[in-house]
Amino acid sequence: MTKKRLAATSRLTLDRRFDEMRPVTRFAPPVHGWIKAIREALGMTTAQLAKRLKMKQPSLVAIEQSEAMGAIQMRTLRRAAEALNCTLVYALVPNKPLETTVRDRARKIARRRMEPIEHSMRLEDQGLSPADVEARVDTYLRDVNLSKLWDDT
Repeated sequence: MTKKRLAATSRLTLDRRFDEMRPVTRFAPPVHGWIKAIREALGMTTAQLAKRLKMKQPSLVAIEQSEAMGAIQMRTLRRAAEALNCTLVYALVPNKPLETTVRDRARKIARRRMEPIEHSMRLEDQGLSPADVEARVDTYLRDVNLSKLWDDT
């Protein structure tokens, strides 16, 4: 399988998985963080959870505060999850499908490259239709090394 085909297959597979995770707002942490919310929902004190984590109670309070501020380390969050009999779920969920991101980027580059030609064509009343632009994007994506899409901003 070629690199390009592998990347396209990966995008499709990941996009399907990400679709199941949307909307991402349902994963927004509680104001004071997941650790504190779950601990309190279980009726567990900070001293009890600290003991499970083999640390002092003030250290656990600091961990809960660091999670609430978004500064907690992954391994610490994983340890706390295990102590609460939870599974840590970690994901980066794109704001739009990866395939859309790649096509949008290719479209931007293709338009930039076609701009001088398209200007002349418009002067002659021969501008490109949206279908023509998409066909050129398809051709560009077929021919380009995908890593080249991200060379400039």
